[in-house]
Amino acid sequence: MNLFQSILLGILQGLTEFIPVSSTAHLLIGQTLLDIPASDAMFSFLVIVQLGTLVSLFAFYWKDLLAIFKATLNFRHSTAERNLGFCIVIATIPALLAGYLLKDAVETLFQQPMLEAGIRLITAAALLALAEWLTKKNRNLDSLTWLDALFVGAMQVIAVFPGASRSGATISGGMFRGFDRPSAARFAFLLSAPVMLAAGGYELLDVIQTPNIAAFLPLLAAGFVTAAIVGWFAIKWLIGYLSKHSLYIFAVYCAVIGTAALVASFKGA
Repeated sequence: MNLFQSILLGILQGLTEFIPVSSTAHLLIGQTLLDIPASDAMFSFLVIVQLGTLVSLFAFYWKDLLAIFKATLNFRHSTAERNLGFCIVIATIPALLAGYLLKDAVETLFQQPMLEAGIRLITAAALLALAEWLTKKNRNLDSLTWLDALFVGAMQVIAVFPGASRSGATISGGMFRGFDRPSAARFAFLLSAPVMLAAGGYELLDVIQTPNIAAFLPLLAAGFVTAAIVGWFAIKWLIGYLSKHSLYIFAVYCAVIGTAALVASFKGA
């Protein structure tokens, strides 16, 4: 991998982590098109760029996350922030359990990048289209309950295995519970903070043990910074977009690119 490829993959990660088109799928496709072989160094890079978008998430929502954290620890007063905090905790549990239990199965799929990308994108396309077609979209987060949180958390498991866009699965999950698009997206983004932090921290332990990691640090840094900057703008754009537009454009995009990835995978096989 060279500096240009590192920056390009960082841009891909930043754009697609929050926009519901599967960042993992795009990184796998990008890796294949750039002819970058799977390796310990590449695994380290994928972990680091995902942590870059975690930084952009904290930068964008730091006030919300701080208020939620403080309110969650305050047991004497019931507030909207405290309810949101408890719902985030509830929704996080299914994904953490699935990530731990299915880790080996997911890593096996990553040995076939185009197949994994195709599965993720096709699943995302179906979820997004159904969320737009079947839902009323007339609730906001003031009405969020533990049952809503558990449902969205279960949907987040789809982002672990067999694979979908994390933001696509959780935004769709919120909409299936009747939330409007901006509310579903806000909860999905806030919910992604603990999951990304836990997953990134766990995988970072493997990254630290990667042979010759020091020589790879400049490329890791370039991807990390690029993903963080682009991710912040992606969040800002998507929140504004969803207030006026549907998810159908993303569903069509995922279906087209996912189909192409599956065809490429089968031809390669």
